[in-house]
Amino acid sequence: MKANELRRAFTGYFEDRGHTIVPSASLVPHDPTVLFTVAGMVPFKPYFVGDEVAPWPRVTTVQKCVRAGGKHNDLDEIGISERHLTFFEMLGNFSFGDYFKAEAIPMAWDFVTEVLGLDGDRLWATVHTSDDEAHDLWHDGIGLPVERIQRFDEDNFWRMAETGPCGPSSEIFFDKGPSFGIDGGPAANEDRYIEIWNLVFMQFDQQTPDRAVPLPKPSIDTGAGLERLLSVVEGVGSVYELDEIAALVETAAEHTGTVYGADERADISVRILAEHARTMTFLISDGVFPTNEERGYALRRIMRRAIRHAYLLGVDDVVTPSLVDKVVELMGADYPDLVDNQAFITGVVQKEEERFRETLRTGSLLLDAELGRLGRGDELAGGVAFLLHDTYGFPVEVTQEIASEQGIGVDLDGFDTDMAAQRKRAKDAQKFGEVDAGDLAEYHSITAQHGPTDFVGREAVTAEATVLAASSDGVVLDRTPFYAESGGQVGDTGDLRFEGGCATVVDTTAIAGGLHLHHLAADAVVPPVGVTVTATIDAERRDAIRRNHTATHLVHSALRQILGDHVKQQGSLVEPDRLRFDFSHYEALTPTQIADVEDLVNAEIMGNSPAHHFETTMDHARELGAIAFFGDKYGDAVRVLQAGDHSLELCGGTHVDALGDIGSFAIVSEGSIGSNIRRIEAVSGMGPLLRLRAQQARLDEIAGVLGVGDDDLVGGLQRRLDELKSLRKELETSRRRAAVGQADELVSGAVDGVVVARVDGISRDDVRDLAVAIRDRPDIRAAVLGSAPEGGGVALVAASRPDSGLDAGDLLVDASKLVKGGGGRDPELAVAGGKDVDALDDALDAARRAAGI
Repeated sequence: MKANELRRAFTGYFEDRGHTIVPSASLVPHDPTVLFTVAGMVPFKPYFVGDEVAPWPRVTTVQKCVRAGGKHNDLDEIGISERHLTFFEMLGNFSFGDYFKAEAIPMAWDFVTEVLGLDGDRLWATVHTSDDEAHDLWHDGIGLPVERIQRFDEDNFWRMAETGPCGPSSEIFFDKGPSFGIDGGPAANEDRYIEIWNLVFMQFDQQTPDRAVPLPKPSIDTGAGLERLLSVVEGVGSVYELDEIAALVETAAEHTGTVYGADERADISVRILAEHARTMTFLISDGVFPTNEERGYALRRIMRRAIRHAYLLGVDDVVTPSLVDKVVELMGADYPDLVDNQAFITGVVQKEEERFRETLRTGSLLLDAELGRLGRGDELAGGVAFLLHDTYGFPVEVTQEIASEQGIGVDLDGFDTDMAAQRKRAKDAQKFGEVDAGDLAEYHSITAQHGPTDFVGREAVTAEATVLAASSDGVVLDRTPFYAESGGQVGDTGDLRFEGGCATVVDTTAIAGGLHLHHLAADAVVPPVGVTVTATIDAERRDAIRRNHTATHLVHSALRQILGDHVKQQGSLVEPDRLRFDFSHYEALTPTQIADVEDLVNAEIMGNSPAHHFETTMDHARELGAIAFFGDKYGDAVRVLQAGDHSLELCGGTHVDALGDIGSFAIVSEGSIGSNIRRIEAVSGMGPLLRLRAQQARLDEIAGVLGVGDDDLVGGLQRRLDELKSLRKELETSRRRAAVGQADELVSGAVDGVVVARVDGISRDDVRDLAVAIRDRPDIRAAVLGSAPEGGGVALVAASRPDSGLDAGDLLVDASKLVKGGGGRDPELAVAGGKDVDALDDALDAARRAAGI
């Protein structure tokens, strides 16, 4: 069986049993607690914890996953282990309160024995110590002998967190046979018995450490690793023998000129290249870019680790684009996004490999030299690891790997200290802090009783509503015109009017269960629960936000038209007075490109096409060609914005009715916010006009200072610059004459052709010019001058003739130390500075001694 056959067999089996096939979610999760999508259930977490209602009763997926950061990190094992992967696929079937153990266990057994053809006599099951129901289903329902059902405690109990949904689990193990060790089941031999299926029975709500209550709708979460299951079906001992990965190994060996199987160290490098090729391809396709922060850093580590192993194999040419092409060839049929993004992915890996190869050789020489001074058991200094990271682009994990190959550790504490001193991370500040556990439980209860907040703000700016909850955090209503902050759009402000008071709403945020939380001003009177309020948003502010939000979609479309389809949104901020749009691109935009973006956006605005904002199914949105770049949340109903002829995107925000409502658009700035990430800040509506007025006011002020009219501003400025240039030349001539005059005076005090003197009251440049003027006089071998300029500190200059027998740099060595400074060592003209003015005379005496006078 091949990988693509297993994918289709699995989803087809469960589709025949009433499951909806849901495409894989993005590797970039909506869950902030994990760096990547690390398991098949991650996209469904909101349904399991009760934050959202699942749109289907039962689903099946083949979910792409990555474990390469935090506690989910197998990176060090890749290439060495025969089973560890950073990218893998998780087969899953899920029930959201539909079926439970009595149906899940028989389907699991039927699939592995009847569809995959595994020998039932080689299968074992594990259950939790307390789960008699699962035990009996395996024994009485399936017919599994009691001796092949083992009970475990914590190993067979799943928890999402200290509180919340949890439950026992049951696993299926395959017996690889006596050649892998002793008999006795999973409890006796983990090498012989390999887990191929995991059923999690979510049936309890852990409310406190000591209290768990049954869930009203128990659910099923199944996880079966495709690669592990396929290795059992195919009877191979290594994931690198599976069809798709084996083809990548072959490609890696071919492009590195390696004979696979001839040398174990070379084989490890080839396997690393093959494995990492899938990870980098899928991550970049899902919008992750190699950077020095979070997900981007994890990707960069993976890519640079692969590139280093290509380098170790003696490969001078770029290899990662060829590996990406092979991944797309092998897996593009099951993951069409790879085909759509192929050119973009290869462009990213090409640039990253070229960039790293520029410094890899130099950095490797430095690291080899440092490691050469150490022995096994020693530790590489953290400062060296930081230098390699900061200057040569070596992720510290790569440095650790190289050092460990020689039995040498790395001082990570020292590295972290240097990193902390250098890194300035931008942290998203939460405006209103965390919701406490008591309020969170109340909000879940509200959702269960009343459903999510009914948002009516697309049609109305005011609405009658009932207060469902009120606390120090804010107020929850049954319906509201207030938009809750989401998707980069800030929350609405306004007021809640009720009998006996009026409360000012300063922000609106989304909380658990699809509720809108209205945050009140600190001195506001909080309306009691059950009271009817008139909720009214600041309509003028909302209109400004709508203009800016629709404008971000036009910016995105314009960037893709001008720069290419590789441009992907990486973040945005939509406020009343400005918009910010972050996007992927390799280099700064030229002034012409910025102007082109402005022109395209304004052309769309002037065309005044309708802005269609409508709800549809996810499948229909995909058919229409709608784009979204942060990984679609699972759900059948989505909102789509069609803004003009070129922009069609998923978006749940608020927007104008027609593009002409935006008014006008202007880009304020464009710059880098990280490796391969750019940011545009812009204004719309009245913003460009206000900006133009401010610029005109500044121009009028400058014209007044120059004494010219606006139409002669450039000419007037040029004349002033010419005058300034002429005056500087005159001043320079005057200084030279003064230096010549002062030189005559100082030359008279020469001793053995050497002048050493203090000359206060002149600039550092003048000290230098004067020393040169003295040196160039007949019979003068050298000049050493010291000064305490008006700006503070000490200036020392030594000038000597080539045939004088004196070295200007040597003349200042001791002198500069006395004034607590340092400087150049040029033999004919040395300049030094210092801090201690009081020691200047002593410094000049030291110069006299150095000159032998």
